[in-house]
Amino acid sequence: MLALLRTRRWLGFTIVVLLAIIGFGLLSRWQWARAEQHREERIALAAALAEAPTSPDRLPSSPAEWTPITVVGTYRADLQAAVRKRPLNAVNGFWVMTPLVTSDGMAYWINRGWLATTGDALSTPDLPAPPSGRVTVSGLVRAYEEADASRNDGLPAGQIAAPALPTLPSVAQPAPYFVQLRSSDPEQDGLTVLPLPEVEMDEGRNISYAVQWLLFALVAIGGWFFFLRREAREDAERAADQKELAWTSE
Repeated sequence: MLALLRTRRWLGFTIVVLLAIIGFGLLSRWQWARAEQHREERIALAAALAEAPTSPDRLPSSPAEWTPITVVGTYRADLQAAVRKRPLNAVNGFWVMTPLVTSDGMAYWINRGWLATTGDALSTPDLPAPPSGRVTVSGLVRAYEEADASRNDGLPAGQIAAPALPTLPSVAQPAPYFVQLRSSDPEQDGLTVLPLPEVEMDEGRNISYAVQWLLFALVAIGGWFFFLRREAREDAERAADQKELAWTSE
């Protein structure tokens, strides 16, 4: 077998197998890391959703996403915006964003819910009016998406590309996060409240992928040994046949 390993063909094959094993190991490690990330996200999300809603003044300046929050203020219906391309249950639609201004002048963008697309891509549907007067919104802290104002170029009036401060209508003293509405007092009409995220996120799929990549690495090692032994055995049998043939001819 050692003689075979010194041949150019087997040196090349061994290098290919080693590279494959390294690649499988890195992919397995990546899937383990993804599984750990999903586990941490699941724990953090469950912990956040289990907390009692609190007022903005009791939250840190950068609260964790999905933290329950209660905001009291008055809606600015004149500044509503429809975030396009936000499907729900495989149906295309919009998120309806409306600023809620509190007594201290802070404006909290509220994702009031989902509205199905009813026309073509160039038309903005009539957005349901928010409740008037003093409104109490219970919801979840959400981070703005990253987008610049140019993302809105060419969009129909009233539509925006993403829930990001540069794309939303300008308001005084915008909060550093927006709020995904869960309930409203008074209640609102005409919108579907967005469902909660899946708390039971399962990292088992990533773990199974990690194990599969390790199995592929073992298969590569086993295949390398199998072909090496088979070729060594065939060489030995061939050499024995030649020796026997030479002995017979004598």
